[in-house]
Amino acid sequence: MKKTRVLVASLVTLMFMMTTVLAGCSGNKKAEDTSSETSGEVVWWGWTPGSPTNEKYIAEFNKEYPNIKVTWKQTSIDDYDAAIRPALANGGGVDAFEVSAGSGNGGVKVFGGQAIDLTDAVKKALGDNYEDKLNKASITTMTVNGQLKALGVGTVYSGNIWINQDLFDKYNVKVPTNLDEWKEACKVFEENGIEGFVQGAGQGAFNIDTFHAIADNVSPGTFTKATRGEVKWTDDSIVKSLELWKGLFDDGIMQKGALGLQQYPDANNLFMSQKAAMVMMGSWYTSNTLPDTMKAAIESASSTEKPFTMIPIDFPDIAGTGKTGSMFGDLDYSTAVSATSKNIKAATTFAVWLGTSQSGQQMIADSLNVVPSLKSATPDWNKVKLVNPDKQNEAIKKYIEKSMKSDDNPRFAGINADMNQKIMDVLAGVAGGSITPKDGAAQLETTQADSK
Repeated sequence: MKKTRVLVASLVTLMFMMTTVLAGCSGNKKAEDTSSETSGEVVWWGWTPGSPTNEKYIAEFNKEYPNIKVTWKQTSIDDYDAAIRPALANGGGVDAFEVSAGSGNGGVKVFGGQAIDLTDAVKKALGDNYEDKLNKASITTMTVNGQLKALGVGTVYSGNIWINQDLFDKYNVKVPTNLDEWKEACKVFEENGIEGFVQGAGQGAFNIDTFHAIADNVSPGTFTKATRGEVKWTDDSIVKSLELWKGLFDDGIMQKGALGLQQYPDANNLFMSQKAAMVMMGSWYTSNTLPDTMKAAIESASSTEKPFTMIPIDFPDIAGTGKTGSMFGDLDYSTAVSATSKNIKAATTFAVWLGTSQSGQQMIADSLNVVPSLKSATPDWNKVKLVNPDKQNEAIKKYIEKSMKSDDNPRFAGINADMNQKIMDVLAGVAGGSITPKDGAAQLETTQADSK
Protein backbone atom coordinates (compact mmCIF):
# COMPACT_ATOMS: atom_id res chain seq x y z
CA MET A 1 0.00 0.00 0.00
CA LYS A 2 2.83 2.31 0.92
CA LYS A 3 4.61 1.51 -2.38
CA THR A 4 1.38 2.26 -4.24
CA ARG A 5 1.06 5.68 -2.56
CA VAL A 6 4.68 6.45 -3.37
CA LEU A 7 4.18 5.40 -6.99
CA VAL A 8 1.03 7.51 -7.34
CA ALA A 9 2.76 10.49 -5.76
CA SER A 10 5.70 10.08 -8.11
CA LEU A 11 3.40 9.90 -11.12
CA VAL A 12 1.53 13.03 -10.00
CA THR A 13 4.83 14.87 -9.54
CA LEU A 14 6.02 13.74 -12.96
CA MET A 15 2.76 14.79 -14.61
CA PHE A 16 2.96 18.21 -12.91
CA MET A 17 6.52 18.70 -14.10
CA MET A 18 5.60 17.71 -17.66
CA THR A 19 2.59 20.03 -17.62
CA THR A 20 4.75 22.90 -16.40
CA VAL A 21 7.36 22.29 -19.08
CA LEU A 22 4.73 22.04 -21.81
CA ALA A 23 3.00 25.18 -20.57
CA GLY A 24 6.30 26.99 -20.57
CA CYS A 25 7.05 25.83 -24.09
CA SER A 26 3.58 26.86 -25.19
CA GLY A 27 3.97 30.32 -23.65
CA ASN A 28 7.29 30.90 -25.41
CA LYS A 29 6.07 29.66 -28.76
CA LYS A 30 5.57 32.43 -31.27
CA ALA A 31 1.99 32.69 -32.48
CA GLU A 32 1.38 31.67 -36.08
CA ASP A 33 0.65 34.67 -38.29
CA THR A 34 -2.76 34.11 -39.87
CA SER A 35 -2.83 37.43 -41.73
CA SER A 36 -1.29 38.73 -44.94
CA GLU A 37 -0.04 42.13 -46.01
CA THR A 38 -3.48 42.89 -47.45
CA SER A 39 -5.91 41.04 -45.20
CA GLY A 40 -6.44 40.35 -41.52
CA GLU A 41 -7.92 41.76 -38.34
CA VAL A 42 -5.91 44.25 -36.32
CA VAL A 43 -6.68 45.45 -32.81
CA TRP A 44 -4.96 48.81 -32.31
CA TRP A 45 -4.38 49.94 -28.74
CA GLY A 46 -3.60 53.50 -27.72
CA TRP A 47 -4.55 56.72 -25.96
CA THR A 48 -4.30 59.46 -28.60
CA PRO A 49 -5.65 61.36 -30.50
CA GLY A 50 -8.78 59.41 -29.51
CA SER A 51 -12.20 58.74 -30.94
CA PRO A 52 -13.54 59.76 -33.41
CA THR A 53 -10.22 60.88 -34.97
CA ASN A 54 -8.68 57.41 -34.90
CA GLU A 55 -11.73 55.95 -36.61
CA LYS A 56 -11.29 58.56 -39.36
CA TYR A 57 -7.70 57.37 -39.80
CA ILE A 58 -8.94 53.80 -40.08
CA ALA A 59 -11.53 54.82 -42.68
CA GLU A 60 -8.80 56.43 -44.80
CA PHE A 61 -6.63 53.33 -44.41
CA ASN A 62 -9.48 51.10 -45.55
CA LYS A 63 -9.77 53.02 -48.81
CA GLU A 64 -6.44 51.42 -49.73
CA TYR A 65 -6.67 48.22 -47.68
CA PRO A 66 -10.35 47.24 -47.53
CA ASN A 67 -9.62 43.70 -46.37
CA ILE A 68 -7.74 44.68 -43.22
CA LYS A 69 -10.19 45.32 -40.41
CA VAL A 70 -8.75 47.65 -37.76
CA THR A 71 -10.42 48.07 -34.38
CA TRP A 72 -9.40 50.98 -32.18
CA LYS A 73 -9.14 50.20 -28.45
CA GLN A 74 -8.68 53.34 -26.39
CA THR A 75 -7.51 53.88 -22.82
CA SER A 76 -6.46 57.01 -20.97
CA ILE A 77 -2.74 57.81 -20.91
CA ASP A 78 -2.72 57.34 -17.14
CA ASP A 79 -4.23 53.84 -17.40
CA TYR A 80 -2.37 52.76 -20.52
CA ASP A 81 0.63 51.01 -18.98
CA ALA A 82 -1.46 49.01 -16.54
CA ALA A 83 -3.81 47.91 -19.32
CA ILE A 84 -1.34 47.14 -22.11
CA ARG A 85 1.25 45.30 -20.01
CA PRO A 86 -0.84 42.18 -19.22
CA ALA A 87 -2.41 42.23 -22.68
CA LEU A 88 1.02 42.05 -24.31
CA ALA A 89 2.20 39.43 -21.83
CA ASN A 90 -0.79 37.21 -22.60
CA GLY A 91 -0.08 37.48 -26.30
CA GLY A 92 -3.68 38.07 -27.29
CA GLY A 93 -5.91 40.97 -28.21
CA VAL A 94 -3.09 43.35 -29.15
CA ASP A 95 -1.75 43.59 -32.68
CA ALA A 96 -0.68 47.22 -33.03
CA PHE A 97 -0.12 49.52 -30.07
CA GLU A 98 0.96 53.07 -29.43
CA VAL A 99 4.21 53.95 -27.70
CA SER A 100 5.82 57.23 -26.72
CA ALA A 101 9.44 58.32 -26.58
CA GLY A 102 11.52 57.57 -23.50
CA SER A 103 10.40 55.66 -20.44
CA GLY A 104 7.24 57.52 -19.42
CA ASN A 105 3.70 56.30 -19.97
CA GLY A 106 3.65 54.05 -23.00
CA GLY A 107 7.42 54.46 -23.27
CA VAL A 108 9.23 52.59 -26.01
CA LYS A 109 12.01 51.82 -23.54
CA VAL A 110 9.43 49.99 -21.44
CA PHE A 111 7.46 48.17 -24.13
CA GLY A 112 9.89 48.02 -27.04
CA GLY A 113 11.01 44.54 -26.04
CA GLN A 114 7.56 43.23 -26.93
CA ALA A 115 7.53 44.79 -30.38
CA ILE A 116 8.99 43.60 -33.67
CA ASP A 117 11.79 45.38 -35.53
CA LEU A 118 10.17 47.43 -38.31
CA THR A 119 13.39 48.36 -40.10
CA ASP A 120 12.91 45.96 -43.02
CA ALA A 121 9.28 47.00 -43.45
CA VAL A 122 10.26 50.66 -43.64
CA LYS A 123 13.04 49.91 -46.12
CA LYS A 124 10.52 48.06 -48.27
CA ALA A 125 8.17 51.05 -48.17
CA LEU A 126 10.66 53.90 -48.56
CA GLY A 127 13.90 52.32 -49.76
CA ASP A 128 17.32 51.99 -48.15
CA ASN A 129 17.52 55.78 -47.78
CA TYR A 130 14.41 55.86 -45.56
CA GLU A 131 16.27 57.86 -42.92
CA ASP A 132 16.52 60.75 -45.38
CA LYS A 133 12.75 60.71 -45.89
CA LEU A 134 11.67 60.68 -42.25
CA ASN A 135 12.38 63.31 -39.64
CA LYS A 136 15.22 62.44 -37.32
CA ALA A 137 13.19 62.20 -34.10
CA SER A 138 10.95 59.54 -35.61
CA ILE A 139 13.98 57.27 -35.93
CA THR A 140 16.31 58.13 -33.06
CA THR A 141 13.69 58.12 -30.31
CA MET A 142 12.09 54.86 -31.49
CA THR A 143 15.31 52.90 -31.90
CA VAL A 144 16.08 50.50 -29.04
CA ASN A 145 19.25 48.39 -29.11
CA GLY A 146 19.68 49.09 -32.81
CA GLN A 147 16.13 48.07 -33.76
CA LEU A 148 13.34 50.34 -34.98
CA LYS A 149 10.61 49.33 -32.55
CA ALA A 150 7.86 51.69 -33.69
CA LEU A 151 6.98 54.13 -36.44
CA GLY A 152 6.30 57.72 -35.50
CA VAL A 153 3.04 59.23 -36.65
CA GLY A 154 3.89 62.80 -35.83
CA THR A 155 6.14 64.93 -33.69
CA VAL A 156 5.54 67.89 -31.43
CA TYR A 157 8.19 70.57 -31.15
CA SER A 158 8.83 73.42 -28.77
CA GLY A 159 11.30 76.27 -28.45
CA ASN A 160 9.23 79.05 -29.98
CA ILE A 161 6.73 81.64 -28.79
CA TRP A 162 3.28 82.33 -30.23
CA ILE A 163 2.14 85.93 -30.55
CA ASN A 164 -1.20 87.62 -31.20
CA GLN A 165 -0.24 89.54 -34.33
CA ASP A 166 -3.47 91.53 -34.22
CA LEU A 167 -2.56 92.97 -30.81
CA PHE A 168 0.98 93.76 -31.98
CA ASP A 169 -0.47 95.63 -34.97
CA LYS A 170 -3.13 97.43 -32.90
CA TYR A 171 -0.61 98.84 -30.43
CA ASN A 172 2.22 99.22 -32.96
CA VAL A 173 4.55 96.94 -30.99
CA LYS A 174 7.74 95.55 -32.51
CA VAL A 175 7.97 91.77 -32.49
CA PRO A 176 10.79 91.09 -29.99
CA THR A 177 14.05 89.60 -31.19
CA ASN A 178 16.19 90.32 -28.11
CA LEU A 179 15.87 90.95 -24.38
CA ASP A 180 15.44 94.73 -24.54
CA GLU A 181 12.78 94.49 -27.24
CA TRP A 182 10.97 91.81 -25.27
CA LYS A 183 10.93 93.96 -22.13
CA GLU A 184 9.70 96.95 -24.14
CA ALA A 185 6.92 94.92 -25.78
CA CYS A 186 5.72 93.68 -22.39
CA LYS A 187 5.78 97.24 -21.04
CA VAL A 188 3.63 98.62 -23.87
CA PHE A 189 1.05 95.88 -23.57
CA GLU A 190 0.84 96.23 -19.80
CA GLU A 191 0.29 99.98 -20.19
CA ASN A 192 -2.74 99.05 -22.27
CA GLY A 193 -4.15 96.56 -19.79
CA ILE A 194 -2.84 93.43 -21.51
CA GLU A 195 -0.34 90.89 -20.22
CA GLY A 196 2.71 90.98 -22.46
CA PHE A 197 3.98 87.44 -22.02
CA VAL A 198 2.17 84.76 -20.06
CA GLN A 199 3.41 81.45 -18.73
CA GLY A 200 1.90 79.01 -16.28
CA ALA A 201 5.13 78.63 -14.35
CA GLY A 202 3.34 76.46 -11.82
CA GLN A 203 3.30 73.65 -14.40
CA GLY A 204 6.86 72.39 -14.54
CA ALA A 205 7.00 70.70 -17.94
CA PHE A 206 6.48 74.00 -19.73
CA ASN A 207 9.17 75.62 -17.60
CA ILE A 208 11.56 72.99 -18.94
CA ASP A 209 10.61 74.07 -22.47
CA THR A 210 11.43 77.70 -21.72
CA PHE A 211 14.67 76.81 -19.94
CA HIS A 212 15.68 74.51 -22.81
CA ALA A 213 15.10 77.38 -25.25
CA ILE A 214 17.25 79.69 -23.12
CA ALA A 215 20.01 77.08 -22.84
CA ASP A 216 20.04 76.58 -26.61
CA ASN A 217 20.28 80.35 -27.02
CA VAL A 218 23.30 80.42 -24.68
CA SER A 219 25.03 77.32 -26.05
CA PRO A 220 23.16 75.23 -28.64
CA GLY A 221 23.09 71.54 -27.78
CA THR A 222 24.50 71.81 -24.26
CA PHE A 223 21.16 71.11 -22.56
CA THR A 224 20.73 67.86 -24.50
CA LYS A 225 24.33 66.86 -23.81
CA ALA A 226 23.77 67.47 -20.11
CA THR A 227 20.72 65.18 -20.08
CA ARG A 228 22.93 62.48 -21.61
CA GLY A 229 25.74 62.97 -19.14
CA GLU A 230 28.08 64.26 -21.84
CA VAL A 231 28.35 67.68 -20.21
CA LYS A 232 28.07 68.46 -16.50
CA TRP A 233 25.07 70.42 -15.34
CA THR A 234 27.52 72.68 -13.52
CA ASP A 235 28.86 73.87 -16.89
CA ASP A 236 29.08 77.66 -17.07
CA SER A 237 26.51 77.78 -19.88
CA ILE A 238 23.91 75.98 -17.73
CA VAL A 239 24.53 78.34 -14.81
CA LYS A 240 24.19 81.28 -17.21
CA SER A 241 20.93 79.84 -18.53
CA LEU A 242 19.56 79.59 -14.99
CA GLU A 243 20.54 83.21 -14.39
CA LEU A 244 18.66 84.27 -17.53
CA TRP A 245 15.67 82.17 -16.46
CA LYS A 246 15.65 84.04 -13.15
CA GLY A 247 15.95 87.29 -15.10
CA LEU A 248 12.64 86.69 -16.88
CA PHE A 249 10.95 87.04 -13.49
CA ASP A 250 13.11 89.91 -12.22
CA ASP A 251 12.78 91.93 -15.44
CA GLY A 252 9.00 91.70 -15.56
CA ILE A 253 8.75 89.54 -18.65
CA MET A 254 7.07 86.78 -16.68
CA GLN A 255 3.73 88.10 -15.45
CA LYS A 256 3.17 88.67 -11.74
CA GLY A 257 2.04 85.50 -9.99
CA ALA A 258 3.38 83.28 -12.79
CA LEU A 259 4.43 80.57 -10.34
CA GLY A 260 0.83 80.28 -9.19
CA LEU A 261 -0.59 79.68 -12.66
CA GLN A 262 -0.86 76.55 -14.78
CA GLN A 263 -0.06 76.58 -18.49
CA TYR A 264 -3.35 74.77 -19.06
CA PRO A 265 -5.87 76.15 -18.51
CA ASP A 266 -4.62 79.48 -17.12
CA ALA A 267 -1.98 80.73 -19.56
CA ASN A 268 -3.77 79.18 -22.52
CA ASN A 269 -7.04 80.87 -21.59
CA LEU A 270 -5.40 84.27 -21.12
CA PHE A 271 -3.87 84.04 -24.58
CA MET A 272 -6.99 82.67 -26.25
CA SER A 273 -9.17 85.38 -24.70
CA GLN A 274 -6.69 88.03 -25.98
CA LYS A 275 -5.77 89.11 -22.46
CA ALA A 276 -2.13 88.20 -23.16
CA ALA A 277 -0.13 88.92 -26.30
CA MET A 278 2.54 86.18 -26.11
CA VAL A 279 2.72 82.63 -24.79
CA MET A 280 5.32 79.86 -24.73
CA MET A 281 3.71 76.99 -26.64
CA GLY A 282 4.97 74.55 -29.24
CA SER A 283 3.86 73.06 -32.53
CA TRP A 284 0.78 71.43 -30.97
CA TYR A 285 -0.63 74.97 -30.83
CA THR A 286 -0.60 75.24 -34.63
CA SER A 287 -4.05 73.68 -34.95
CA ASN A 288 -5.41 76.84 -33.32
CA THR A 289 -4.67 78.68 -36.55
CA LEU A 290 -7.63 76.77 -38.05
CA PRO A 291 -10.88 78.77 -37.62
CA ASP A 292 -12.99 75.98 -36.14
CA THR A 293 -10.26 74.84 -33.76
CA MET A 294 -9.62 78.39 -32.60
CA LYS A 295 -13.33 79.06 -32.08
CA ALA A 296 -13.53 76.01 -29.84
CA ALA A 297 -10.41 77.12 -27.92
CA ILE A 298 -11.81 80.62 -27.44
CA GLU A 299 -15.11 79.24 -26.19
CA SER A 300 -13.26 76.93 -23.79
CA ALA A 301 -11.53 80.04 -22.43
CA SER A 302 -15.00 81.48 -21.68
CA SER A 303 -14.37 84.27 -24.15
CA THR A 304 -16.60 85.86 -26.77
CA GLU A 305 -13.68 87.23 -28.81
CA LYS A 306 -13.44 86.46 -32.51
CA PRO A 307 -10.62 84.30 -33.95
CA PHE A 308 -7.36 86.23 -34.22
CA THR A 309 -4.06 86.00 -36.08
CA MET A 310 -1.60 83.73 -34.27
CA ILE A 311 2.01 83.72 -35.47
CA PRO A 312 4.99 81.64 -34.24
CA ILE A 313 8.24 83.53 -33.62
CA ASP A 314 11.73 82.50 -32.55
CA PHE A 315 12.54 82.66 -28.86
CA PRO A 316 14.20 86.09 -28.42
CA ASP A 317 17.99 86.30 -28.24
CA ILE A 318 18.10 87.12 -24.53
CA ALA A 319 21.68 85.82 -24.22
CA GLY A 320 22.96 88.11 -26.97
CA THR A 321 24.70 85.26 -28.79
CA GLY A 322 22.84 85.54 -32.08
CA LYS A 323 22.03 81.83 -31.81
CA THR A 324 18.26 81.62 -32.20
CA GLY A 325 15.64 79.45 -33.83
CA SER A 326 16.34 76.25 -31.89
CA MET A 327 13.55 73.67 -31.93
CA PHE A 328 13.40 70.51 -29.87
CA GLY A 329 10.85 67.76 -30.13
CA ASP A 330 9.61 64.29 -29.38
CA LEU A 331 7.29 61.99 -31.20
CA ASP A 332 3.77 62.56 -29.98
CA TYR A 333 3.06 58.88 -30.48
CA SER A 334 4.25 55.97 -32.59
CA THR A 335 2.80 52.66 -33.73
CA ALA A 336 4.44 49.39 -32.69
CA VAL A 337 3.54 45.84 -33.73
CA SER A 338 3.25 43.15 -31.06
CA ALA A 339 5.75 40.32 -31.44
CA THR A 340 3.12 37.83 -30.25
CA SER A 341 0.36 39.01 -32.60
CA LYS A 342 -1.36 36.53 -34.90
CA ASN A 343 -1.75 39.38 -37.40
CA ILE A 344 1.79 40.67 -37.69
CA LYS A 345 1.73 41.16 -41.46
CA ALA A 346 -1.55 43.08 -41.44
CA ALA A 347 -0.55 45.12 -38.37
CA THR A 348 2.76 45.99 -40.02
CA THR A 349 0.92 47.18 -43.12
CA PHE A 350 -1.19 49.47 -40.94
CA ALA A 351 1.77 50.82 -38.93
CA VAL A 352 3.80 51.48 -42.08
CA TRP A 353 0.85 53.16 -43.83
CA LEU A 354 0.13 55.47 -40.91
CA GLY A 355 3.76 56.44 -40.38
CA THR A 356 5.33 56.44 -43.85
CA SER A 357 2.74 56.54 -46.65
CA GLN A 358 2.03 59.78 -48.47
CA SER A 359 -1.72 59.36 -48.04
CA GLY A 360 -1.56 58.49 -44.35
CA GLN A 361 0.89 61.24 -43.50
CA GLN A 362 -0.97 63.79 -45.64
CA MET A 363 -4.00 63.18 -43.47
CA ILE A 364 -1.84 63.87 -40.40
CA ALA A 365 -0.32 66.98 -41.98
CA ASP A 366 -3.64 68.61 -42.80
CA SER A 367 -4.77 68.35 -39.18
CA LEU A 368 -1.94 70.73 -38.09
CA ASN A 369 -1.97 68.86 -34.78
CA VAL A 370 1.46 67.27 -35.08
CA VAL A 371 4.28 67.61 -37.58
CA PRO A 372 4.17 64.49 -39.78
CA SER A 373 7.10 62.11 -39.75
CA LEU A 374 7.32 61.94 -43.55
CA LYS A 375 9.19 65.02 -44.76
CA SER A 376 7.29 65.15 -48.06
CA ALA A 377 3.93 65.38 -46.27
CA THR A 378 3.09 69.02 -45.72
CA PRO A 379 -0.29 70.70 -45.33
CA ASP A 380 -2.29 71.00 -48.53
CA TRP A 381 -2.86 74.73 -48.51
CA ASN A 382 -5.58 74.38 -51.13
CA LYS A 383 -7.59 72.52 -48.50
CA VAL A 384 -6.23 73.93 -45.25
CA LYS A 385 -7.70 77.36 -44.57
CA LEU A 386 -6.32 79.45 -41.72
CA VAL A 387 -7.87 82.33 -39.80
CA ASN A 388 -5.79 84.89 -41.70
CA PRO A 389 -4.14 83.19 -44.70
CA ASP A 390 -2.38 86.35 -45.91
CA LYS A 391 -0.45 86.75 -42.67
CA GLN A 392 -0.31 83.16 -41.45
CA ASN A 393 0.26 80.85 -44.41
CA GLU A 394 3.90 81.71 -45.08
CA ALA A 395 4.77 81.89 -41.38
CA ILE A 396 3.21 78.50 -40.64
CA LYS A 397 4.85 76.92 -43.70
CA LYS A 398 8.30 78.10 -42.60
CA TYR A 399 7.61 77.04 -39.01
CA ILE A 400 6.70 73.50 -40.01
CA GLU A 401 9.67 73.26 -42.37
CA LYS A 402 12.05 74.43 -39.65
CA SER A 403 10.57 71.97 -37.16
CA MET A 404 11.11 69.07 -39.53
CA LYS A 405 14.74 70.07 -40.00
CA SER A 406 15.35 70.03 -36.26
CA ASP A 407 18.60 68.28 -35.33
CA ASP A 408 19.03 65.58 -32.68
CA ASN A 409 17.48 67.69 -29.93
CA PRO A 410 14.81 65.79 -27.93
CA ARG A 411 12.25 67.57 -25.81
CA PHE A 412 11.66 65.13 -22.93
CA ALA A 413 12.68 61.79 -24.42
CA GLY A 414 16.21 61.93 -23.04
CA ILE A 415 15.22 63.00 -19.53
CA ASN A 416 14.55 60.26 -16.99
CA ALA A 417 11.86 60.62 -14.32
CA ASP A 418 14.23 61.66 -11.52
CA MET A 419 15.90 64.34 -13.64
CA ASN A 420 12.56 65.58 -14.93
CA GLN A 421 11.33 66.21 -11.40
CA LYS A 422 14.61 67.77 -10.27
CA ILE A 423 14.73 70.18 -13.23
CA MET A 424 11.18 71.31 -12.45
CA ASP A 425 12.03 71.76 -8.77
CA VAL A 426 15.22 73.71 -9.49
CA LEU A 427 13.52 76.01 -11.99
CA ALA A 428 10.74 76.78 -9.52
CA GLY A 429 13.28 77.38 -6.75
CA VAL A 430 15.49 79.64 -8.87
CA ALA A 431 12.47 81.61 -10.09
CA GLY A 432 11.20 82.04 -6.54
CA GLY A 433 14.62 82.99 -5.16
CA SER A 434 15.04 80.05 -2.77
CA ILE A 435 17.80 78.48 -4.90
CA THR A 436 20.70 80.31 -6.57
CA PRO A 437 21.52 79.44 -10.19
CA LYS A 438 24.87 77.99 -9.12
CA ASP A 439 23.32 75.83 -6.40
CA GLY A 440 20.56 74.77 -8.76
CA ALA A 441 23.09 73.58 -11.31
CA ALA A 442 24.89 71.61 -8.60
CA GLN A 443 21.63 69.93 -7.58
CA LEU A 444 20.97 68.93 -11.17
CA GLU A 445 24.44 67.42 -11.47
CA THR A 446 23.98 65.43 -8.26
CA THR A 447 20.67 64.00 -9.44
CA GLN A 448 22.16 63.16 -12.83
CA ALA A 449 24.96 61.21 -11.15
CA ASP A 450 22.59 59.41 -8.77
CA SER A 451 20.16 58.41 -11.51
CA LYS A 452 22.70 56.73 -13.81
